Amino acid sequence: MAQAYTEASIKTLSSLEHIRLRPGMYIGRLGSGAHAEDGIYVLLKETIDNSIDEFTMGYGRKIEVELADRTLRVRDYGRGIPLGKLIDCVSIINTGAKYDSETFQKSVGLNGVGQKAVNALALEYRAQAFRDGQAKLVEFAQGKLKKDHKIAKTDERNGTLVEFVPDGALFGTDFRFRPEFIEDMLWTYAFLNRGLTLTLNGNAFRSEHGLRDLLQKNLSGEPLYPIVHLEGDDIEVAFTHGGHYGEEYYAFVNGQHTTMGGTHLAAFREAFVDTVRNFFKKDYDAADIRQSIDAAIAIRVMEPVFESQTKTKLGSATTGPNGPTLKEFIGKFMQQSLDGYLHKNREMAEVLRRKIEESELERKELSGIRGLARERAKKASLHNRKLRDCRLHLGDRNERAEESTIFIVEGDSAAGSLTATRDVQTQAVFALKGKPLNTFGLSKKVIYENEEFHLLQSALNVEEGLDGLRYNRIVIATDADVDGMHIRLLLISFFLQFFPDLIRHGHLFILDTPLFRVRNKKRTIYCYSEQEKQAAIAGLGATHEITRFKGLGEISAGEFKDFIGENIRLEPVSLSHLHSSDDLLGFFMGKNTPERQDFIIDNLKVEKDLVDA
Repeated sequence: MAQAYTEASIKTLSSLEHIRLRPGMYIGRLGSGAHAEDGIYVLLKETIDNSIDEFTMGYGRKIEVELADRTLRVRDYGRGIPLGKLIDCVSIINTGAKYDSETFQKSVGLNGVGQKAVNALALEYRAQAFRDGQAKLVEFAQGKLKKDHKIAKTDERNGTLVEFVPDGALFGTDFRFRPEFIEDMLWTYAFLNRGLTLTLNGNAFRSEHGLRDLLQKNLSGEPLYPIVHLEGDDIEVAFTHGGHYGEEYYAFVNGQHTTMGGTHLAAFREAFVDTVRNFFKKDYDAADIRQSIDAAIAIRVMEPVFESQTKTKLGSATTGPNGPTLKEFIGKFMQQSLDGYLHKNREMAEVLRRKIEESELERKELSGIRGLARERAKKASLHNRKLRDCRLHLGDRNERAEESTIFIVEGDSAAGSLTATRDVQTQAVFALKGKPLNTFGLSKKVIYENEEFHLLQSALNVEEGLDGLRYNRIVIATDADVDGMHIRLLLISFFLQFFPDLIRHGHLFILDTPLFRVRNKKRTIYCYSEQEKQAAIAGLGATHEITRFKGLGEISAGEFKDFIGENIRLEPVSLSHLHSSDDLLGFFMGKNTPERQDFIIDNLKVEKDLVDA
């Protein structure tokens, strides 16, 4: 029976209670740290953003980050928070200096919320300010003040020190920071703030060429022409074209990485097309002009309006009092700067023209077979039982929509076990017939010519880009044997070649399933490694029995439920620290080469080596 709706049903929460009860409003998602956008990294970002604002205003040229297990420490050398307002600035919501445009112009922090959320969501939190020979320290636990130290003398340079440990009660007892995600974050700050040095446990991050360095670090292969780098007042742009499919953008507002884009990115994409059309005096299709582009844009504006506290998408902004609109500002800059660059660099312009016309030719070739492929897919879908779909999909207006997951499995046996125990609301299953085609070196028309790949593309709904993606997580679930590893590699190659954005935006995962089951009459332990198996044997004693799972099809539906539910182990597929995916694919998936043969011989381990190890 529903509870009565009365005056007693209405509650008013303090800001601290609200942040801890609804953390998603402040940091987006919680997560365990396995994803670069998980909340523990947002806590670090919110802390560094304040230090970046100090640097932007001309104070402090170094930011030090230290990571020790689960503790993060951020020290800047800016002006330091005014000592008398230290407690207010880190604990009372809607308190800060960012409302004063004279004190902080074109800053990242805007609403006086970020650092309070860090404090509220931390198990332990310490903030210390240093100003003109004086220092003040305050200590909190789960957002509540524990100790307010008196002002003391200090020899420390001016600045602010923040130290915190995220609360495991919110982020899970097994959360952990992945250094590679923090390194990527610090590199981004370095690219956007030339002259600033950031360090992580003593390792320095610094850029001399801004967005040009950013693109160079993130290119998946050799560009068709040298990176074009254009700069103006409050705007910086870098771009080139590659040999990949799709469009890759890095967009920033006031130093904030707007991963979901927004009005500034839309204006840039439109201005780029208009400028190229005007220069060549041809009405090229916009998709052909932007196909395979790698670009970055950074702007600084007054009073940006983001669509959420995590600032991943720009809604609107002003370039200044009585200034042009953002669209006009970016459009004028591109028309003047890019048009001038193309006139001065005719050789590069010719490379760009050839690229556009090659994309146009391929698009027209694809359009000829798309219709046939779609008709074939319609007929196949009437009888195709390879996709067991779920009821909720990414983008649905349901709080569980982000849980939507599709498992790609090898064969009907594994699909049967998984389908029988899955959550039909959020988990779909796509069964492969066998080993998929090696797509390395093939054009995109292979997707339409290969029925299995076309059905997979249709299931994901990514033919026109990620806007229609139906599942938040795409999980490769193959056997932990040689054949399973090969299928895994073939699928990753497919996504890398044709849909790299799925990987860049953190949608592709590998399902970790147990290799062994160790049990006795009282207890069953599933083990994911040889080390875990040995520990289980030691724990259960002499009366145990061991089962080695050779494939997912051998795991019963009842057991499978444990591996795809709350205890699911997913390893994200990431491009972090990968200089060139083209080189990697060529080495592993291209024709046999002496280099690959030498690599196999040098790294081959026989059974005796594994036992001895």
